[in-house]
Amino acid sequence: MITVIALLFLLFVVLGAYATVKAVGAAKRGVDRTIDQARRTVEDRALRAKSFAQPGPTGEIAQLRLRLRTSMRATQEALRAGVAEDESLKESLGLFERLSAHGYELDRDLKRLESEPDRATLAERLPGLRERTERITKSADSLRWAARDRAGRFAQDDLDSLSAQIDVEAGALRHWTTEDPTPASAPWPEAPAAGAPAAGAPAEGRTGSGSPWPRPADEPTRPAITPPVRRPAYPWQKKPRPESTT
Repeated sequence: MITVIALLFLLFVVLGAYATVKAVGAAKRGVDRTIDQARRTVEDRALRAKSFAQPGPTGEIAQLRLRLRTSMRATQEALRAGVAEDESLKESLGLFERLSAHGYELDRDLKRLESEPDRATLAERLPGLRERTERITKSADSLRWAARDRAGRFAQDDLDSLSAQIDVEAGALRHWTTEDPTPASAPWPEAPAAGAPAAGAPAEGRTGSGSPWPRPADEPTRPAITPPVRRPAYPWQKKPRPESTT
């Protein structure tokens, strides 16, 4: 009994320690994400301020960094959000990871050149940096818009299919609006030809019932008295009482 209690106590301690470690790890990751997001926000605002406040090569380098970071971050968020619903975006995400390596390298080069005092050197390197930034951002934008167009196309196809199903269901619910085809009336007999016998005189072609025209072969014979129709009995109706014979 003591051994069982000790084992249960040890199991509870291990489970508690594991849950504590997981909670601490999740909290640490949340704090790290918050700190990274705050740092990126501060850096973006600083770059935006430099691009407006500092003219010349320094301000243009700040503009290039801001453009690069904005494009890469937007593409990363779009692909990571879309790969959860569309597995085919994994290949696109792999290509973006390879593109991100070039983006990080360019961002580091631009960051080092922000504090370069030699303006002539900056002016010489700006065309090459501008071209690299243009190529990377163009590729990132192409991946992002292709993923968005793909998601929009799937949503449009699903909406078209849903609209067609709803139209069919709405027509089925309004079945009373469809008009039943009117049965064609029987043709009237032709007028008797000239020289035909009088109505009271017997003539050939009259039937035994005295009808002036023969009965169609496909017309069923109607009974003289319509047979009674038994009405359906419902459980909520009371049983009829027999009439008194007294």
